[in-house]
Amino acid sequence: MTTHRPRIVDLSETQPNRRRGGDLRAMLTPSAVGATSGFMGMALVQPGEQIGEHYHPYSEEFVYVVSGALEVDLDGEPHPIRPDQGLLIPIRMRHRFRNVGDVEARMVFHLGPLAPRPELGHVDTEGADAVSPAAPPERAEPVS
Repeated sequence: MTTHRPRIVDLSETQPNRRRGGDLRAMLTPSAVGATSGFMGMALVQPGEQIGEHYHPYSEEFVYVVSGALEVDLDGEPHPIRPDQGLLIPIRMRHRFRNVGDVEARMVFHLGPLAPRPELGHVDTEGADAVSPAAPPERAEPVS
């Protein structure tokens, strides 16, 4: 039985998360709407921007490109992904997104199931916060 009433969340109500590149907005989350099986959000990626490589040790990630031209690296292999295309990224698969077009790209993401604790849900594999992909996940965020 749900403990929250249904709630519509507007993108403008969410806080930008730019720590990994792009502008990631977690919208339908456990804290915002009482989600218990996963969470959904929107990625806004400007031309030339990228979302740094990472993986999710407990969750599959579903993505759907709404607008713009993106390229996704899956375990280091690049793939174009365009508007009206979706992709399932398996648990523990390293991935990175790049806007390869000349307009903002918008991508919906959903992760599920939830990690046992939010800090275990996301592992960076490049940049200042990176850990080795073989290392146990020590830090994470509930954001794609």
